[in-house]
Parts: sequence; structure tokens; C-alpha cells
Amino acid sequence: MPPAVPQTRKEAEEADRLDPLAQYRSYFHLSGGGAIYLDGNSLGRQTTATAGAMREALDQWREQLVGGWDHWAELPKLVGDRIGTLIGATAGQVVVSDSTTVNLYKLGVAALDAQVDRRVIVGDANDFPTVRYVLQGLAARENCRLRLLSAAPSEGLSVDAVSSALDDDVALVCFSAVNYRSGAVMDLREVTEAAHRFGSLVLWDLSHAAGALPLALDEQGADLAVGCGYKYLNGGPGAPAFLYVSSRLHGLLRQPIWGWWGQADQFAMAEDYEPVGGVGQFLTGTPAVLGLVALDAGIGPLMAVGVPSLWEKGRRLVALLAARASARLAPLQATIASPADPDKRGAHLAIAHPHAWAATRLLIDHRLVVPDFRAPNIMRLAPVPIYTQFVEVWDALEHIAAVLDGPAAHFDPPRKGVT
Repeated sequence: MPPAVPQTRKEAEEADRLDPLAQYRSYFHLSGGGAIYLDGNSLGRQTTATAGAMREALDQWREQLVGGWDHWAELPKLVGDRIGTLIGATAGQVVVSDSTTVNLYKLGVAALDAQVDRRVIVGDANDFPTVRYVLQGLAARENCRLRLLSAAPSEGLSVDAVSSALDDDVALVCFSAVNYRSGAVMDLREVTEAAHRFGSLVLWDLSHAAGALPLALDEQGADLAVGCGYKYLNGGPGAPAFLYVSSRLHGLLRQPIWGWWGQADQFAMAEDYEPVGGVGQFLTGTPAVLGLVALDAGIGPLMAVGVPSLWEKGRRLVALLAARASARLAPLQATIASPADPDKRGAHLAIAHPHAWAATRLLIDHRLVVPDFRAPNIMRLAPVPIYTQFVEVWDALEHIAAVLDGPAAHFDPPRKGVT
């Protein structure tokens, strides 16, 4: 059933008044110069608990010095298990470690090393660049063939398209659960089942899904997954990433970066490497404690609300974006570049327009709306249900319409390094 969408600004105000998540706005710092924050990039708002948690960690560092490791050492697993509750993974399968890119590489190599008789990797030609680059590197390193599938970004890859690319020579299938540009959602369960019929392992990038969409990795039969900590998980700029390895694979896979944090008895300082059991072997070097503390504070409000409630409101917010974009932006040469079916799109909406870059810069520079831009012509809008209001979405589309309708949007400013 399509989500209920306010039809007027007054109805949007009423939706905010009745919103059961409204109380959680106070869990976040809502500053930002007054602009409506719809950035789909990689930085969620800071929680009000973050600074206090960081101060406590700094106090521990100052007062306890190396003694702090008595409780810091377990943070990668403790915070990993907490993230596991958001992605449907029981304890002992998720750890926080490194970056998304490094985790993709570690899990990709481990999967390929476990299937040396298979020489094909399947991926998405429209996936986020780091996913494609890692797969290219893996293919070159392992002398594998990289089979990239392509579909209209606004629709995403279908299960049938994926199934038709599978055969007994496929070792690894790697996709993003939600396309970074269009928001198109892949069916995690069905794609995984299709790959398993050929004996292939599946690696999911959950960066645009974790903390926003309902995920049930254990129930869906997932093998491997990674995700960033700074987007919906609110871990802050450069927050550490997480990785998931199904308990089914703990005794079958071996990670390629042999570091002392994954050693069975790390302080024995043994001559030879022996990996610790379980998902802990996928840790590498000394964890970033301050980053872990900030990430733990960032996920606290999400755990309090629960992903089903977040997703229920998130669907309504994106549906409102789509409805208002059709009404206000379509007459101004804009088109929606996300799936039309609410069941096939994630928590953000892509708007295509010939002057998307200029409009994005004008909206930000005039402190009206903070969207983000994806080349060549996409303005990406990402409401976050735990702190975005319906009336903010309504007003944001009015601001975007006014900018696109003005003459300044027809003159593209120079591109910035970060868009």
C-alpha cells in the first residue's frame, strides 16, 4: 500500500504534529544556518550525546592512559553487535573496522580465495565508484573476469537480470543494496538466493541502506556485507565502517590482511599468524577509539526508535518529495530519476535537471536547502526520518522550484572538489 502523503502544507504541518518520531529531533543538533538539510552525501547530523561521549573518552585517555585499553579493546565487537541489531544480524557477526573500501577489499579477497576454481566476479556498472574500483582491482589481482551488469539507473537491476548473468564460474556477486545515485533498491533475499543456486558468495554494500531501510541479513541468508558509519549511522566525518560475515562462513573464509588485532592471542606476540575465531579475524590494526565512541553515540537514537518506524516515516517523506517534485519541478524541465514504485526506492530521491549543479549551489549559497549533486545532472535529496519534518520537505521543494525558475540557475558556476 502506497504511503500516505500530505496534500497541502497544512497537512504537512499536521503530519509533523502527529509524528511519533518528532520527540527524537531533540536528540540531534539541528544547526546549519537555517537551511533545510537534505544532503544525500555522507554526513548525518551530530547527536546531542556525541560531544559528551567524546569528552568521556578524552577524560579516560588523559586519566587512564594505556589502562583505557582494558575497556576500549572490545569496542569494535560491542559497537558491531549494536549495528547488527539495525541490520538484522545476531551477535558475533559484525565488527567495526577500517573504511568501507578496505572492508570491501578484505571480504572480496576472502571470498575469492575460498573459491579458487571460479574466475568471475559480477557487479553493477552503475554502482558507487569505490565498489566498482575495488572489483576492478580484485579482478586484476586474481586474474578474474569482471562481469558488470547495466540497467537504467532509475530502475536498477532486476533479479532476472542478475540471474541471467550467473553461472558455475561466478565466485563473487557484489552489489549495493540501494543505488547511491537513484535510490533504486535491490531485493537482497532474492538476489542472494539466485547466487546461492550457483554456489556463489554475495557481498552487499549497505552504505545507503543501514539505519534507513529494514534489513534482515541473517533471515535473508546474506553472506557478507559492509557499510559506512557516517551517513545514516551519524558517526561523524571519517567514521569507521562496519563489516558483516555470516557465522556460516567463519570457519571457511580467511581475511587477507593479517594484522595483530585479528591474531588469536595478540599479546603473546607469537612468531606466526594464527587468526582468532569468529568475525574478529576480520579486524586488522589498532581500532580508532574516538571514532568508535562517536559512532556508538550516533546509532543510539536509531536503536531507540527502531528501523521499522524509521522506514515507515522515511517512505512517506520520499513519497512527499516525489509528489511535490512532479507537481512543482516537472513544469521546469526536471524529471524524477528514481523508481516510481515506492517499494523499489530507498530513502532518497534523485531529480534530474540540465542545471542541477547551478541550482544545487544556489540553494546552498543562499542557505535555503542543502541537497547534493551527482554528475552529470542529478540533484539528490535525502530526508532523514529521525529528524526531517514533513513541512521541511514541502518547503524545500518550493525553494528548489523558485531557484530553477530563476535566471541564475542557467549559468553553471565552477565545479567544486566536493559536490
